[in-house]
Amino acid sequence: MSRFVSVWSFLFLAGISAAQPAPQSAPPKPRVVRAARLLDVRTGAFLQNPVIVIENERISAVGSGLAIPEGAEVIDLGGATVLPGLIDGHTHLLARMPETPEGYAQDLITKSQAFRALEGAANARATLHAGFTTVRDVESEGAFYADVALRDAIRQGLVEGPRMRVSTRGIGAVGTYYPTGLSPDLKDRPTGAQLISGAEEARRAAREQLGHGADLLKLYADWHHPTLTVEEIRAIVEEAHKAGRKVAAHAVTSEGIRNALAAGADSIEHGHEADRAALELIKKHGAFLVPTIGYFEASVAEATSEQARRASDQRLQSLRKMVSLAHKLGVKIVSGFDASSARNQGRNAWEVVALHRAGLPPIEAIRAATTRAAELLGIQEHVGTLEPGRYADLIALSGDPLADVTELQRVRFVMKGGRVVRDELRPRP
Repeated sequence: MSRFVSVWSFLFLAGISAAQPAPQSAPPKPRVVRAARLLDVRTGAFLQNPVIVIENERISAVGSGLAIPEGAEVIDLGGATVLPGLIDGHTHLLARMPETPEGYAQDLITKSQAFRALEGAANARATLHAGFTTVRDVESEGAFYADVALRDAIRQGLVEGPRMRVSTRGIGAVGTYYPTGLSPDLKDRPTGAQLISGAEEARRAAREQLGHGADLLKLYADWHHPTLTVEEIRAIVEEAHKAGRKVAAHAVTSEGIRNALAAGADSIEHGHEADRAALELIKKHGAFLVPTIGYFEASVAEATSEQARRASDQRLQSLRKMVSLAHKLGVKIVSGFDASSARNQGRNAWEVVALHRAGLPPIEAIRAATTRAAELLGIQEHVGTLEPGRYADLIALSGDPLADVTELQRVRFVMKGGRVVRDELRPRP
């Protein structure tokens, strides 16, 4: 009992100490960013000679030729084009797998959780420097809750990376998901997701992950064929929605999509085999589609043999038709590159380019990585546009992204929360 009292007294006194007002310090001086033009992603129009005033990490004013506050630090980007920091709606920052058939199993068997977290920090930095200031990370791929730790370390300024919304472990059906081909004799077999069977196990997994800090939940409605039942998915969705969180459903098949939507999932990840009826259902439910086709775009461009190029291109053409139809039907499309290897981390803009080549006009492809993505994450009052009250998350390009969307693959300047992260536009002192 005396030990309990001592501990309680220590915590109480610590709380009093923490509650004492901090010594007053001078407020940081405002910063101002100037450039040749700013892309208003809401209207699709350019604002000429913009002045962006930043105070305490957020934008306090933005307009053409605004007066510069006295004493402000001015960042003049010359002839550059400024637009909001980009958002990737489908990342795996804890994944840095060898691109071999056994790479996934090798990752889980040979790397410690500590090493996976350090890899995640490297991936986070690469993603931020590519101009993606916010991400929705949809599963740690066997790194358990390292994504929560990475998110919190970034928030505390311990490592450099984008703002993260994380889903922790992912939830799939027993007998599915990576790694495959392992001996059934193995005890405590490593797995990339939390595998369940039955609605009660699904509910328990959801509660565990929410309790350990998940910002959203990720589930696998199918794996080559439908897996989780509607009842299992519904249990996960109910727990997430009670906690004010959303649910991302991996669903490639039309039946998997129907099951996920029937249970109330908020977004469909991939949807690669979706037929028209499934896409119309996504539209009807007001759900989001994150098609993740940029990997195939990159594969065609970088194929090392004609056979590989033809195979990737055939797949890409099919995916482009699906995305084009989804866009024509009015489905809400969000950009997500789904990087999982060292080579692809930080190449998130490939997805925006792929969406444009699949039929989205340039401004719609950009919105998929700004306003639409912010809406999916539920943080549209904080990121996704350059407006007063939003975080000062912005990027700058040398060219015009509406004339050439691939400019987003050549980001020259990145700012997150008013802090310059990357600058290739201004001369070094």
